[in-house]
Amino acid sequence: MQEHELWLTAQFNNYLAGLANAILGLFHIAAENQARPWQNWLVMELFVFALLLVLFALLRTKLSVDKPGKIQHLAEVFYAFLSNTVEEAGIEHGQKFVPYFGTIFIFILAMNLIGAIPIFESPTMTVAVPLGLAICTFVYYHFWGFRIQGMKYLMQFVGPIWWLFPLMIPIEIISHLARPFSLTLRLYANMFAGEQVTSVFLALTYLVVPVIFMALHIFVAFLQAYIFTLLSMVYVRGATAHDH
Repeated sequence: MQEHELWLTAQFNNYLAGLANAILGLFHIAAENQARPWQNWLVMELFVFALLLVLFALLRTKLSVDKPGKIQHLAEVFYAFLSNTVEEAGIEHGQKFVPYFGTIFIFILAMNLIGAIPIFESPTMTVAVPLGLAICTFVYYHFWGFRIQGMKYLMQFVGPIWWLFPLMIPIEIISHLARPFSLTLRLYANMFAGEQVTSVFLALTYLVVPVIFMALHIFVAFLQAYIFTLLSMVYVRGATAHDH
């Protein structure tokens, strides 16, 4: 049995171990412990995804043009904030990118915040989750770079002076490959450290100090989701700008 198995993970392992092993088998991967193949981070990530799916499905039924509720007002404020941030980032025709940025912000924030509930833990404190999100952003901004600029996008790797391309191309490739690692380490390290500090003080104290560290955990959760999203905007701006 894996160490510190959450109660939800235990239910997955008790009833869905066969499903996990079957999925892994499709990719010719064998779980280290086939009796308990589910891990906390994966279960929590799936749980957050399902939770958000249900939440937005319920909220959609309550949307109204004539009588918007408080949640709708909050969503509209968030959309306006995100749209303004995209515009300030200098992304041309940035509205078409807002759905991706909004999705990744809400998903990361929800995964960060769920760790504030003692019976759960943040999946972003496991390196596989931030890495997966970073790879999504990496693929996303390159996709749009090629879609908008075509093969001219490759000229960004050459540099401003064409005869320096033997030097610039390796530098640019290393720079782009470093971006997902930077996104991964920043989110993972901050959430892992915050989760550990919060857990330690929750175990040692009872009221005032835990409240302070829980507030700090929530602040870090918002900050890291915002930073990840903002850096994604910067990368998209660099890939799609014609004057780059």
